[in-house]
Amino acid sequence: MSEAYFRVESGALGHEENFLSLDDILMSHEKLPVRTEIPIPRLGAFFPERSGGADTDNTIPQGSKLELPLWLAKGLFDNKRRILSVDLPKIYREGWRTVFSADANVVDLHKMGPHFYGFGSQLLHFDSPENTDISQSLLQTFIGRFRRIMDSSQNAYNEDTSALVARLDEMERGLFQMGQRGLNDFQCWEKGQASQITASNLVQNYKKRKFTDTEN
Repeated sequence: MSEAYFRVESGALGHEENFLSLDDILMSHEKLPVRTEIPIPRLGAFFPERSGGADTDNTIPQGSKLELPLWLAKGLFDNKRRILSVDLPKIYREGWRTVFSADANVVDLHKMGPHFYGFGSQLLHFDSPENTDISQSLLQTFIGRFRRIMDSSQNAYNEDTSALVARLDEMERGLFQMGQRGLNDFQCWEKGQASQITASNLVQNYKKRKFTDTEN
């Protein structure tokens, strides 16, 4: 039976998201705190508490603090026009970077942000002076957690892993599942339950033709 959905890989760790990926669609809707640097007309319809209403063309005043989905913040951000500035979410600020550098394994990443690595990578789009520190923190956090994730996936055969997986970011969950599939495949092979290797149809047909030629 064919699968109803074939998973499309995320592109969030690159320059742009993959809009055919459900993971990236969900990630791009996470909220990002911003501050408007100029009055923004017509956007106030979505933020009535910040706008002056229909009399002002639903304009959001300069200096307003908003939380916009990532995709909208990226669309409005422009270094030349300075439409808005971005405030880093707290988990990417210096205080939390210090926690990650001390021991990244103690943090419940899924609670802090289910797309921690992908969302953090997209923050680099906004040219913050802290971009270098953010990217280094993301890399070191991943390195610090990777070994434990893979060790756990290889030593949890037929065990309940829900408590462990609940603390992982979505990308880490994918890695854990890959490790589990590899372990399950190895266990099946070791027990002789792996699929049998068979000759391809091309080889079988060649043997039949060769046997027929020999008889003639």
